[in-house]
Amino acid sequence: MSKEMPGPDISVRLGRLFLRNPVMTASGTFGYGQEYGCFIDLNQLGGIIVKGTSLMPRLGNPPARIVEVVGGTLSSVGLHNVGVERFIKEKLPYLRKLDSRIIVNIFGASVSDYHEVARRLEGIDGVSGVEVNISCPNVKEGGVVFGSYPDQTYKVVKSVRDATTLPLMVKLSPNVTDITVIARAAAEAGAEILSLINNPIGLAIDINSRKPMLGNVTGGLAGPAIKPIALRMVWEVYKARLGLPLVGIGGIMSSRDAIEFIIAGASAVQVGSASFVDPQTSLKITAGIKQYCSDNGIENIADLVGTLKY
Repeated sequence: MSKEMPGPDISVRLGRLFLRNPVMTASGTFGYGQEYGCFIDLNQLGGIIVKGTSLMPRLGNPPARIVEVVGGTLSSVGLHNVGVERFIKEKLPYLRKLDSRIIVNIFGASVSDYHEVARRLEGIDGVSGVEVNISCPNVKEGGVVFGSYPDQTYKVVKSVRDATTLPLMVKLSPNVTDITVIARAAAEAGAEILSLINNPIGLAIDINSRKPMLGNVTGGLAGPAIKPIALRMVWEVYKARLGLPLVGIGGIMSSRDAIEFIIAGASAVQVGSASFVDPQTSLKITAGIKQYCSDNGIENIADLVGTLKY
């Protein structure tokens, strides 16, 4: 009697960070995980990236915070969160019981803020890594975005690297001229993983009132509309050969979308606004990736990474 052959291996290693599968949930779209606990088996996720966490609690932006647009949504929540201390005391006890990797997305209004948030997460049980959001306003620099300038990117990432020994992922902004320049600066400062992309900035207008539809005027565009942009940027950074694993984000609604990112050069993906449509999306994508590998004779998901032919 022959033994059943094992299926393809879809586990991934992002530097020091090991994931059971390449599908994570994107920060800002999955709360603190527990909110989705009654809809999805959280233990089956490759990783959960919690909503952006700052040094002190933030109330976020005034409403309206999210509107539907063609091909996705435009949102400006304003990084509403409970702050790092309450996260550790109130949110992490639930998360540390899960089998999935827990990654904390962090941000700040200054370099010192980033450093301090990372420092407070160092050595905390249940935290598998940090994702540095360098796309939020730099208040001390007059509203400039950290991730738009290589020197600012280097300063922030180096500050976080000095504050923690945790695996360090840096989330890149698409609102730049050349994303490979920013990616290189992050790598030189100590990033171990690059995730891309964050949201392009957009505007929606109510033609009756002639006012912006968002309370903060502009917001981040998410959903299928941004997938071609995100794919192109992942491919560009992969071609730059920085030696770091990439995580693709942007408009991933199905396993086909996720596989496109992997072929473009991503070792893993993050599912964002698709979870609003169907909380089970991440698990369906995981199953679809495994089926694709099986159907195409791919024994290890790593063999698919960066196989775009051109």
